[in-house]
Amino acid sequence: MKKEFILALDQGTTSSRAILFNKKGQIENVAQKEFTQIFPKSGWVEHDATEIWSSQFAVLTEVIAKSKIKLEAIKAIGITNQRETTIVWNKKTGNPIYNAIVWQDRRTAEYCQALIKKGLAQTIQQKTGLLIDSYFSASKINWILKHVKGARKLAEKGDLAFGTVDSWLVYNLTNGQKHITDVTNASRTLLYNIHTLEWDQELLDIFEIPESMLPQVCASSEVYGQTSTELGARPIPIAGIAGDQQAALFGQLCTKKGMVKNTYGTGCFLLMNIGTDPIISKHQLVTTIAWKIGDDVNYALEGSIFIAGAVVQWLRDELGIIKKSSDVEKLAMSVEDTNGVYVVPAFSGLGAPHWNAEARGTILGLSRGSNDAHIARASLESIAYQTYDILKAMEKDSKSKIKALLVDGGASQNSFLMQFQADILKTSVIRPAITETTAIGAAFLAGLAVGFWKDIDELQSLWKEDRTFTVNPKAKYQRQLKEWKRATDTVKYWAEYK
Repeated sequence: MKKEFILALDQGTTSSRAILFNKKGQIENVAQKEFTQIFPKSGWVEHDATEIWSSQFAVLTEVIAKSKIKLEAIKAIGITNQRETTIVWNKKTGNPIYNAIVWQDRRTAEYCQALIKKGLAQTIQQKTGLLIDSYFSASKINWILKHVKGARKLAEKGDLAFGTVDSWLVYNLTNGQKHITDVTNASRTLLYNIHTLEWDQELLDIFEIPESMLPQVCASSEVYGQTSTELGARPIPIAGIAGDQQAALFGQLCTKKGMVKNTYGTGCFLLMNIGTDPIISKHQLVTTIAWKIGDDVNYALEGSIFIAGAVVQWLRDELGIIKKSSDVEKLAMSVEDTNGVYVVPAFSGLGAPHWNAEARGTILGLSRGSNDAHIARASLESIAYQTYDILKAMEKDSKSKIKALLVDGGASQNSFLMQFQADILKTSVIRPAITETTAIGAAFLAGLAVGFWKDIDELQSLWKEDRTFTVNPKAKYQRQLKEWKRATDTVKYWAEYK
């Protein structure tokens, strides 16, 4: 039987990857290439969009060459991408008019505050499910149109195209033939109405963006087009697109209402499948489109934690109390508890459900007996506490109790952290055998569109568990959870009283 594959392009914030998956959902081969991070000013983060494309094209060709396969063995390409990052290019030349403005970029924070002061927060949240924040794409497009010479005139003439990274990749893969996005990425722009599933004219007017710039919005699983002959004589269908966190939700096969996944990366991203009816959060979470397959749209509640795995990097690089990240588990377990120490790693503010941009990192409860192991343990526990805060907000919004938490990302390999997470949530934490959940989510979406996999039931048969962390009935953490709340309240107080 001849081997056939799905190729996932995973375009992330620091690197571009290409991963080849076989029929069993196993990884056949991987290629990865980092690219330049550009920091023109404090709080500004940019990428060179041409380098994003060249790095992605390089790993695409590398993984095919490494695998020694012909193009016809690849049945489809699925794309997953860093979300919200904004690229504007000239439709006539195909060249970007400015660097990509990255999701982390804060240059439009004041502009967003001005919109909130105008009383637009409720209107925008009701239509988009999102909070007004420089994190999302709309204010970034507005900035480019205001600050790049001649941009506004070109946009009004219909000569400029906007896209999130998925749009930019498809545009280049098809040699400029397709200007599209999918519903998951569109739902992160602050311009897309998640109820009508259309670009919203009122939102375009608020952000002063001509509709002619916007891509056509498609489902997350359908054949959008073929690769151009520049890639090779044999065109490959491009058949799946999802923003990275929605792709991870699908890769974890959280296809039923109430299922929740948490990706423990540099930050944490928690998503809960809330089914076919969007819930607008009353607890500082955002509502997003999880995916669209055929005519069926699934929605998700999402909460973001800015600093998760990055707190371990801080212990290693800034404090020097560990030599490598993997040392943190052993150090944390060398003490029975934190001895009353709490670390609130709000190095760049507090994310959901607090949304406090002025908060800063703090260590509380230090005594003469506090040592590096207590700080290491408190740092790891802070990841679990932040996750607890978001999941409790999700339970309130969804009016349902979370039965299990599916986990992925680098820090999910830390078994001490996963057990602690299970104990404070009082729910099972399940770690899958395949940790490349983002890439496999994109592969699953593409594979479904071309019949590589028959249906979601077949995908479920491919999902394998690595380990389940069950609740230790002797674990009691009510007092610690109270103290954690006191710690976050203290940090917010510090931020407020300057």
